[in-house]
Amino acid sequence: MLGWFRALMPKEERFFDLFEKHSQTLVSGARALEGLLEGGDDVAARAREIADYEDQADEVTRDVLLAVRRSFITPFDRGDITDLIQSMDDAIDQMHRVAKTVLLYELTTFDPMMREMAACVAEAARLTAEAIPLLKTPNANAVRLGELTEQIVAVEGRSDELHDRGLKALFKGEGQANPMAYIIGSEIYGQLEDVVDRFEDVANEINGIVVENV
Repeated sequence: MLGWFRALMPKEERFFDLFEKHSQTLVSGARALEGLLEGGDDVAARAREIADYEDQADEVTRDVLLAVRRSFITPFDRGDITDLIQSMDDAIDQMHRVAKTVLLYELTTFDPMMREMAACVAEAARLTAEAIPLLKTPNANAVRLGELTEQIVAVEGRSDELHDRGLKALFKGEGQANPMAYIIGSEIYGQLEDVVDRFEDVANEINGIVVENV
């Protein structure tokens, strides 16, 4: 009886607006990250952009968590809502972490494979932004959502390969001659991989929501 009653009640559509708003901060943050890793004189400006997008994302996350507590009806399970928004927020938090490390060590040049990993981040963000609006009707969009999450996982696989190749090249180039450069470079590689890993977490959360609601 309770399930039938809940089905008749209007759901809180603002959750989807907030999810979409957050997904756009991911796209914008990823673009700024790509610009950051181009290096040169714009590094500090791109880092500030990432910090601003991270602040915007935090605000959206707080709004979602507050709405979960205040809403009688939610579009899907409350735990799924909080897990999804927090995994999205973790992704932009990791982008900000990369930016802070770059500023800490005053880096202005970056390895080609770091830039390729940033492109993976941008692709994962784009796929996430495409997937999020489809959660309004997961049953009708189940196939497309499956395709998008598979693509995000594939991007994470490419990022893994770039991470390993980049570390190997870095070790060959700097491991003996400049150990500090190797340590700093390996930290950047690891943090970039963490960003893409968080997008895989987002994909897993989306898949879980689809499974539970189809």
